[in-house]
Amino acid sequence: MKIKAIALNTFKEAVRNKVFYLLIVVGILFALSSHIISMLTLGDKIKVLKDVGLASINFFCVLIAIFTGINLVFKEIDKRTIYNIISKPISRSNFILGKFFGLGLTLLVALLSMAVIFFLFLLISTGEFDSRILLYFALLYFELLIISAISILFSSFSTPILSSIFTISLYLIGHVSWTFNEFKHNLIKPLEKAAAYLFYYIMPNLEKLNIKNIIVLDVPIKSDVITASLLYAVCYISAVLILAILIFNKKEFQ
Repeated sequence: MKIKAIALNTFKEAVRNKVFYLLIVVGILFALSSHIISMLTLGDKIKVLKDVGLASINFFCVLIAIFTGINLVFKEIDKRTIYNIISKPISRSNFILGKFFGLGLTLLVALLSMAVIFFLFLLISTGEFDSRILLYFALLYFELLIISAISILFSSFSTPILSSIFTISLYLIGHVSWTFNEFKHNLIKPLEKAAAYLFYYIMPNLEKLNIKNIIVLDVPIKSDVITASLLYAVCYISAVLILAILIFNKKEFQ
């Protein structure tokens, strides 16, 4: 109940922010602009609609996750409202988890808003309903949860500017981290290989949750790969949240 109360309060604060609605509206407009872009291309218009639309929704949902998450904990510390919270019978772990679930609910509302409008737009434009896009949005949501957990982790001990830099950096690395797994085969020294292995497993592998190309190119989706990706996301989110709780528990407020 304590986690639920913090989560709902976090959600209410997030949806009061005008930037939240601005990002949703702009994300929808960019997704709908895929129709114009498809008219200017020589390729398959349906593929262009899906590619540009899904990429736009992905981009703006990531922005919401980052720029909302980096302020969640820091804002409480900066405004000193954290003293009122920790003075009550609420553990610091409940506080972190409540913030995470509140941000998760915020992202769910944002993603559903964009997804519903995009589905209607796609149905009107192409006359078809690609149910596999639902799977794309489901995996995207778990990617957003990973980003949310990372942003809350940095927010628990750093300033918003540094938190945004760290989170954006990990997001970008997360989409190319698979290269470290390939790069290790070119390394000769054992220490260098071990470092490559360590870096590969520590950094988030967000490409595991990205099936946009599979959807656009109409490639068959393997259920075991999807299951493994979801399991990876849950494990990584849990690890990051545990680390955030450990850091926040040791933080001293003056």
